Amino acid sequence: MYLEEIIEDIQLESDKFESKAVLNREDIIGWLKSIAGFANASGGDFYIGVEDKTNKLIGFDRKAADNERNYFNNQVNEHLTPRPQMKISFIGYKKNDKERFVIKVSIEESAVKPVILKYKNIPSIFMRRDGFTSGATYEEIIEMSVKSKNVQYDVLVSGVKYEPEKFLELSEFYKEHNKGKVLKEKALKSLGFVNEEGYLLNGAVLFLDNYKEKKTEVQCSVFSGFNKGSDRVVTINRFNGNITSTINYIVEFVNQRMNHGVIKLDNKRINIDSYPARALFEGVINAVAHRDYYLDGTQIQVDIFKDRLEISSPGGFYRGEKLGKTYDLSGVISKRRNELICGVLVVCNVMEAAGTGFDKIMEEYASADEAHKPYIYSKSDHFTLVLPDLTYDKGIENDGVIALNFVPVSEGTELDGKVLSFCYLKAHKVSEIAEYLGISDSTYFRKKVLNNLEKHGYLEKSKVSRAAYYKTNPDMVRVE
Repeated sequence: MYLEEIIEDIQLESDKFESKAVLNREDIIGWLKSIAGFANASGGDFYIGVEDKTNKLIGFDRKAADNERNYFNNQVNEHLTPRPQMKISFIGYKKNDKERFVIKVSIEESAVKPVILKYKNIPSIFMRRDGFTSGATYEEIIEMSVKSKNVQYDVLVSGVKYEPEKFLELSEFYKEHNKGKVLKEKALKSLGFVNEEGYLLNGAVLFLDNYKEKKTEVQCSVFSGFNKGSDRVVTINRFNGNITSTINYIVEFVNQRMNHGVIKLDNKRINIDSYPARALFEGVINAVAHRDYYLDGTQIQVDIFKDRLEISSPGGFYRGEKLGKTYDLSGVISKRRNELICGVLVVCNVMEAAGTGFDKIMEEYASADEAHKPYIYSKSDHFTLVLPDLTYDKGIENDGVIALNFVPVSEGTELDGKVLSFCYLKAHKVSEIAEYLGISDSTYFRKKVLNNLEKHGYLEKSKVSRAAYYKTNPDMVRVE
């Protein structure tokens, strides 16, 4: 029997058609590249259980067909990024009165291009043209990138079937933040948690109880001093889990390691924590909700220093303003990068339907002095929220962790970068700068370093009483 006998009006000569008798385990690239090529072009149909060129039906029994489908799915999930939009179906027929099946995979043109095939850590990009699949040209890759529709990672369909019993941790998280109410399946489906064929969207996969992949990776560290470069690392913990367990893990990590102190307010002694619970929680929620899940090999970074907490999330602000650094958190405008993930967090009552939650952080620090004000800085590949430690009297001492880019100073020294970084957020006296650098407050240092930086416009000098203060001119440097 032949394929055209069981499928009417099939276009066998079309460049959108390809078939394989079986999936070759020894040459995975040989057939995976066809899937990637269809997705990078205008889609196509891929049949398994049909002999190539002759279109003769080989077929599978029911169990073998299911195994072949599962193997196909596993290889696609492991080697193609992003996963192409596909519909997999079984086509049954009879041979010698026995039930047989071929597998039909309908691949749609990918909304996000290029689809990359990565095998043994070597990435390749393929294109389907004139009935054949081969490597994409440089011009084709550029065209794919330019024409690619800006579709969010979390709303693409995965190859994982929806099973309600595998979201117990999400249900518990919902109950905890909704006064014991039960999360209804209808609420999730109304968000688009699962498609019509019963497959989870990518964002839904990240909420699975057993999710342990790298997409949600977090690294939490504690440093003994003010920066990463010169101080002892006390703790480095790494965590992989679903989104709700990630949120709980970060909050618990910081809570266990923060300081507790007492301040006087209106002649009353008030107990305070390093970081207000509400501000910490909002910061973690924002890092998770607005993370760029396309960026493999990255992690949310949580760093506790002597004077501050930094929460960095992969990806700059999505379609928002390009920020260097700002204390005006309420003025930050950023559209949602992950509609489904944000929708689930809104339903769980841990994120507002409108706004970023930064207003709540501002409220928690409203009574703090200037040295204890939170701020955000952003690059194209990450954004960082900085929460000052309220139990540390001096406020933020050193933001040397903020790396700066600048044109080398004429007649400059190797100390220029450290000075500009130290003085970037607030002005410092000469003695403070020298102490930070670990050198003496000498005439040479003042003349060759500070005066030279001031002369060329990199430092701005001011006087308070008889003391000279230096602050970095933000127009001459750029935050990395």
